[in-house]
Amino acid sequence: MDGKEKLIFHVDVNSAFLSFEAVYRLQHGATVDLRDIPSAVAGAQATRHGIILAKSGPTKKYGVRTGEPTWEAKRKCPHLVTVSPNYALYMCCHHAMVELLRKFSDRVQVFSVDECFMDMAGMPGADQPMELADKIRKRIKNELGFTVSIGISTNKLLAKMGSEFKKPDAVSTLFPWEIAEKMWPLPVEDLYMVGRATSFKLRKMGIDTIGALANCDLEILKYKFKSWGKLLWDYANGIENSEVSPPGRELVKGIGNSTTVHFDVEDRETAHQVLLSLAETVGMRLRFGGRHCRVIAVSIKRAEDLISYSHQLKIQSPIDSTAAIYEYCKKLFDEAWDGKPIRHLGVRVSDLSTADHVQLSMFEKDWEKQKKIDRTVDQIRMRFGPGTIVRSNFIRSGLAPLEGGLSDDASYPVMTSIL
Repeated sequence: MDGKEKLIFHVDVNSAFLSFEAVYRLQHGATVDLRDIPSAVAGAQATRHGIILAKSGPTKKYGVRTGEPTWEAKRKCPHLVTVSPNYALYMCCHHAMVELLRKFSDRVQVFSVDECFMDMAGMPGADQPMELADKIRKRIKNELGFTVSIGISTNKLLAKMGSEFKKPDAVSTLFPWEIAEKMWPLPVEDLYMVGRATSFKLRKMGIDTIGALANCDLEILKYKFKSWGKLLWDYANGIENSEVSPPGRELVKGIGNSTTVHFDVEDRETAHQVLLSLAETVGMRLRFGGRHCRVIAVSIKRAEDLISYSHQLKIQSPIDSTAAIYEYCKKLFDEAWDGKPIRHLGVRVSDLSTADHVQLSMFEKDWEKQKKIDRTVDQIRMRFGPGTIVRSNFIRSGLAPLEGGLSDDASYPVMTSIL
């Protein structure tokens, strides 16, 4: 590295959901590490979430695949240990990792709940990138308990490809001068953005490796795949020039959580409790992201025919308070519900703005005191775990005090064709 080139790290948590759960349990007295036994994060069939979400290394040996039904996974591996997803925990672990990464660079781009890009050019230690990445890897392992794989290169695409070379708990490079040796021999399916349908077409053309794709006639690719062909050719040749988005620049359009309740909700009070559990995680994610919202929406899915409908409103003053979001959610639900049993509920907020400048309205309630309480609760949950503080009305309710997933919105955006 001559100091003039870009230096990008891609940090990828190994088996993220399972690792987060394993570390949390070990820190709270567990004697068995879920990562060392056949285990998986999976929804229980009884609660209508019966698929494998994440799995340990030993589980892979039994042919268990992410996304397959839990019953099928247990047929392959009868002694499989399954644990329920804990999205609030994952959010806390993600936030802790990002905070640690920002001690090494002020240019960190959150790309998903378990992936971040770091622009390390000009940072202390950047002249020795392998040693610097290894220092970050060890800090995460020693301070947070889970492991990451880090890829190093001069652009985000190659850094991401590099982080796949060695897993778990490793550092790898894929610089432009290493492409022919390290990347081109790989199967074409290993190239980012080459999915099942694309790989099928490429193999029919006799393109079986990334190197064959990189050396294919660009005009032929453009004829077969239109503009997509140029992108594939660029990626196969390691060409990608997007910047690491600085803090606050992530393209977040909305934050939402939803849940399928393990029984049919037939009364207003129970529905309100489910909405509160969803508002808890939505509010936490708003505050962690330094965002406020002006649009709140509630979605409802009926149990009898699975028909969905929703209701939303726009408020004058942006908010991030859990109590405020919940109050509006109750109002929206009460106005929208048709009285029929409910299978699924969702809460979503949008029209987001940064927390730096908030214009208050004299016509709406001042939530400042509640915001201080929210932040105190957030800090306790971050330090001791999301289950350390729960609202008393969830005790013996049979409902989770923090509900909802992470995949239904852009707050942790997935990879796109433009990195």
